[in-house]
Amino acid sequence: MIFPEILTKARFYLELRLDGSVDLIDGYFMECAGFQRSQEVIEVCEVTPQVWGQQGRSHGHVVRSKIPGNSSYTNITLKRGLTVSTAFWDWMDTIGEGNWADQRRNGALCIYGQLGLEQFRFEFTGAWPVSYKISDLDVKGAEHNVEEVEIAVESLKRVSDNWMLAAATLGMATS
Repeated sequence: MIFPEILTKARFYLELRLDGSVDLIDGYFMECAGFQRSQEVIEVCEVTPQVWGQQGRSHGHVVRSKIPGNSSYTNITLKRGLTVSTAFWDWMDTIGEGNWADQRRNGALCIYGQLGLEQFRFEFTGAWPVSYKISDLDVKGAEHNVEEVEIAVESLKRVSDNWMLAAATLGMATS
């Protein structure tokens, strides 16, 4: 029996892939925040025709029930060491110029494990960059500069785990 690999903070990375991109990989990231989906709760109140109360003088009984409403997804924030690539800046700049309708992208965030094999992925639709930020520059410091990008997504879906397929491919599966 094979057990899935435990993904520790220091031993995994994220890969961003955008549909329609000319690059095979659109970015590698070491931090990601915002994997959150919320379901709106709608409360419905109804009055039944039921007779109740002392000697049946009261009519109607209030019944409250809750049903699921719209789903919403938080923005995703990705962080990595500063690179020379201007892909995110160019993407955001194009949207800022008013060409946003053609710039929404579908894509995936792939999470890799210690062996460099994809463990699972999140696929998203309708993404566009909200903000782009580079950490403060300090030539005297020993810290590396960080590039941070925030993207809005219309939907986020976790796709099945691939760890068993990867283990079988490497001949690691045991019975």
